[in-house]
Amino acid sequence: MIRDNSLLKFLSILALSLLLAACNGSEGDDLDKFMSGASNDMSKGVEPLPEVLPYSPLQYNADGTLADPFRPRKAASKNGSLQPNTNRPKEALESYPLESLKYVGLMSRNKLTYALIKTPDNTLQQVKIGNYLGPNYGLVTAINESDIALKEIVQDDLTGDWIERSASINLQE
Repeated sequence: MIRDNSLLKFLSILALSLLLAACNGSEGDDLDKFMSGASNDMSKGVEPLPEVLPYSPLQYNADGTLADPFRPRKAASKNGSLQPNTNRPKEALESYPLESLKYVGLMSRNKLTYALIKTPDNTLQQVKIGNYLGPNYGLVTAINESDIALKEIVQDDLTGDWIERSASINLQE
């Protein structure tokens, strides 16, 4: 019985070896074919990285053209005539920076001109003269076919007083 058992083991190992040898044919399998042809599809060159420009720090000068970064800014004067109305409710488009808003169209209805503004979350908003845009209290003063004109109220870096500056959003084509 011991002899039959060892003979059975020997025959099973021999059969398994023959089976494995038959599977490893000389023509190769799909993986070998893929690996031999994969390098043909690869591009040979890699684009070089863009040149990194050296950092040039901004120099503080004592002549007063730049604000001293180590001194606190003056608080805005309360007696100045130009002040933003902080008590009014904020409009929806004041939460977006002007750079992220896109002027995409113009329409007129009931003798009023409306600009169509596309927000970063891809919604369209109607804006008319008198509405506010952007974080700097930007009041819409004019709407025409090429741009929207705004008057923003910002704090001056040197004096801390509120000043008015012009801004615009150009029509996106």
